[in-house]
Amino acid sequence: MASLANPTRFSRLSAKALPILLTLAGVLIAAGLWLGLIASPADYQQGESVRIMYIHVPAAWLALFGYTALAACGLFALVWKHALADVLAKAIAPVGAAFAAITLVTGSLWGKPTWGTYWVWDARLTSVLILFFLYLGHIALTRAFEDEARGARAAGILAIVGVVNVPIIKWSVDWWSTLHQPASITRFAAPAIDPSMLRPLFVMAAGLFAYFFAVVIMRARAELAARKARALAIAVAGRADLDVPAAAGRPA
Repeated sequence: MASLANPTRFSRLSAKALPILLTLAGVLIAAGLWLGLIASPADYQQGESVRIMYIHVPAAWLALFGYTALAACGLFALVWKHALADVLAKAIAPVGAAFAAITLVTGSLWGKPTWGTYWVWDARLTSVLILFFLYLGHIALTRAFEDEARGARAAGILAIVGVVNVPIIKWSVDWWSTLHQPASITRFAAPAIDPSMLRPLFVMAAGLFAYFFAVVIMRARAELAARKARALAIAVAGRADLDVPAAAGRPA
């Protein structure tokens, strides 16, 4: 991790990784959409609405993964002063918020034909809504101070405190009686999903994860470039201020 803290090294490595990630994202998402929307069968209970799962479930995974990564960046920035942690956190937050919003919207679209309503104050839905607000709070705090370091510090504290919501989302369907169905894919048991539906789900998830990393890298590179430009502008302005008195004191 210490070696990647060097912005120059990160820029060099990310420049090589970015085209690979974008290619993987394009190919896998296209394949996942074809498998999920055309090749896979409809569910015997949910019918065609089951196809929302191929977007909803990977988006939910990425919303949780993104916030966990956000909290990790906050920890690295506050405790170990990792040089890139704040940059990565600023890059991750809007992308994670977008996936949390997609999770809420697709979940509502699935809920209407399944539950008869777009929204219920279900434990899983409510905790994901809180996750979305935590993302928005992080974005707002990073922009709330003129001093970028203060904003990043406040946002990092929020990310670390808010990470307690991640296990609540994960196990809410087990801890409380909810309308949301329990987990269909677990590590210690056979999946409750037919392989014809599981394959497109994993392909789509892999594509969206590649897309997530690609967008985060692009945003991080843009943020590093913006910070470098601001530093150069400040240096040039400071040099100009130093030259003014000298020029003013010269004889005509």
